[in-house]
Amino acid sequence: MPGPPLVTGATGFAGSHLLDELLRTEPSIAAWGNPRGRPLPGSVDPRVHWNSVDLLDPDAVVGAVMELRPSLIYHCAGVPHVAESWADPRRVLDVNVMGTHHILEALTRGDHRCPVLLPGSALIYRPSPSPLTEDHPIGPSTPYGISKLAQEMLGARATGLPVYLARSFNHAGPRQSHDFVTSSFARQIAEIEAGLSEPVLRVGSLASRRDITDVRDTVRAYRLIVERGEPRRPYNVCAGQAYRISDLLNTLIGLSNAQVRLEEDPARMRPSDNPVVLGDRSRIAAEIGWQPEIPIARTLADLLDYWRKTTPRPGVRRS
Repeated sequence: MPGPPLVTGATGFAGSHLLDELLRTEPSIAAWGNPRGRPLPGSVDPRVHWNSVDLLDPDAVVGAVMELRPSLIYHCAGVPHVAESWADPRRVLDVNVMGTHHILEALTRGDHRCPVLLPGSALIYRPSPSPLTEDHPIGPSTPYGISKLAQEMLGARATGLPVYLARSFNHAGPRQSHDFVTSSFARQIAEIEAGLSEPVLRVGSLASRRDITDVRDTVRAYRLIVERGEPRRPYNVCAGQAYRISDLLNTLIGLSNAQVRLEEDPARMRPSDNPVVLGDRSRIAAEIGWQPEIPIARTLADLLDYWRKTTPRPGVRRS
């Protein structure tokens, strides 16, 4: 009898929100995550059964998958940072590509043909100022993008496995690492409000435009792709609107009473930074019936509130 659905990378940003999404309807969920990860809401829910599995150890992956025999796998584990992929491309390729290979290989070796959702990335596309459809030419320009393309190719060639492909554009919201632009802004504002930092916001390029979806809408798309989509057919998960980074920053500043000044930080400039990343969500809307529901203003407000709650304040002890 198949076990519960499995979420790998469940202590990560999208993975933790996917747990929240699945807990709305699932009686139990298996979760694999980094034991050093921060505590999450689902970590104390008795319906979530945690395990720590090294995805780079093929035998460990096979053993864990065969013991669990999940009904479905959402493979959210991986290195998500473009900047980190430049600093350590080998690690990104190892984790994102070989980790995925070991998951798919475990299912094949164990003759367990459950569906697998692979959350890919819009960064596999060739840069373009026009809206990107799923048929747009492929041409990743970062080690991270290359790793996500290889991951998708592994899934597309996994014989006998129903593999579902999501191509996610930027997503934001509570719990996001401050390595990402809107979360970095929100964290800095929260620290300034708490008196932990001088009133200076350090920024990179503000002229870029990015298609950003709330993470809670993104993981809802993951669930619906498996329920309604076609295996091996990629689906863009995007808002269909590119926001200028400077506008997002101004919205966050407007949510605060802090008086700040901006200071350009060369360390925040990426070696390759596309001026515009904009998606076309026509396919997922027509075939799956998904569209984003959470407006960007709420995403930014919730993100700032998250950092306000998690930022220590002088003289306040946390239990």
